[in-house]
Amino acid sequence: MTSREDNRDAFKILVVDDEEHIRRILQFQLEKNGYIVATAENGEVALGIVHKEAPDLVILDLMMPKIDGFEVCRRLRADFQTNQIPIIMLTAKSDLPDKIKGLQGGANDYLIKPYSNEEMLLRVKNVIEWSQTQKNANPLTGFAGNKAIEKELQKRIETGQSFAFLYIDIDNFKAYNDYYGYQKGDESILFLADIITETVNSLGGSEDFVGHVGGDDFVIMTSVERAEFISQHLVDEFDRGSLVLMNEEDIRRGYLEIRNRLGEIKRIPLMSLTIALVVNEGQRLKHFAQVNDIASELKRFGKAMTGSVVVRERRKENSPAETVG
Repeated sequence: MTSREDNRDAFKILVVDDEEHIRRILQFQLEKNGYIVATAENGEVALGIVHKEAPDLVILDLMMPKIDGFEVCRRLRADFQTNQIPIIMLTAKSDLPDKIKGLQGGANDYLIKPYSNEEMLLRVKNVIEWSQTQKNANPLTGFAGNKAIEKELQKRIETGQSFAFLYIDIDNFKAYNDYYGYQKGDESILFLADIITETVNSLGGSEDFVGHVGGDDFVIMTSVERAEFISQHLVDEFDRGSLVLMNEEDIRRGYLEIRNRLGEIKRIPLMSLTIALVVNEGQRLKHFAQVNDIASELKRFGKAMTGSVVVRERRKENSPAETVG
C-alpha cells in the first residue's frame, strides 16, 4: 500500500475479495478517483494488512474461504487498534438476515453486487467522511474538533466569503471546576454546548458551523449579519441559566471563596462568558492562524472586564477592540 505521504489528500482503502477480477475492478475505479488502494484475496491476508497499514476504510466481501467477512469484521471490531476503521460489506446476497448480521457485527454499510460505479463511490465517500468527522469530534459534546475547525475556517477564507468567527470561553472556569468538582465542570461545559446548539438552530443559518476547541472553549462561524445577535443571545442565556450550576450561597455572595496553597482565602468572581468576535470582510484575512491570533487578543481584552462580554475589533483603526451590546 502506498504511503499517505505520497498523496497527503488521499485516503487508504483495503479491498478484500476472493475473486481477482472484482478486486481489480474496484482497485481501478477507486484509484481513478484519487484513493490509495491495497487488495487482499482472503480474510487472513486482510487482517495482516489492516494491522500493518491502518487503512481509512475496508471494503470486505462477505463470502470468502477460511475466514468469511463476518469473522473478519468481528475480529476488527474486537481489537482496540482497528475497531474504529469503517467497513463496507460487499456481497452478492441481498437477503435481509445477512444484512442485519453484518450490521450487528459492526459493518457501517452494505454494497450489493451488481452495483453501479456511482453508487459505490458515493457510499465510500459518505462512510469515509462520517468516519473522519467522528475521529475529529470532541468526545464530551460531539461537536467538531480542532482539525475540523481549522479546515472549515480555511475553506471559508479561501472561498472569499464574508463571515464572522465567534470564540466563546467561560471566565473563571478553572476555579469553578476546582471548587465544585470535575463532574460539575463537565455539566457547565455541556450546559454551554446546549445553549450554543439552541441558539444556532433558532437564530443561525444553514451554513453555520459549530466547533469545540476543548475544555470550555467553543467556536461558531456564521454570517456577519447574524453574529452580534447570536453573541448577545448566548451571553444572556448563559448569565440567566448558569445560576442553576452554583450554590445559592455563592450566588448571593457574588463570588467563590477559594483557599490557595498558602492557606489564604481568594475571592473569585462567578462564571461568566467572554465572546471574541472576528469579522472577515473583503478577503482581508488569508489564513486561519490570523483569525486565531485576533480572537486570542480580543479574548484577553474581554477577560480583563467584569462579567459576560462580547468583544470585537473596533471599526476605527486606532483602537484594538470594542464591546458589543
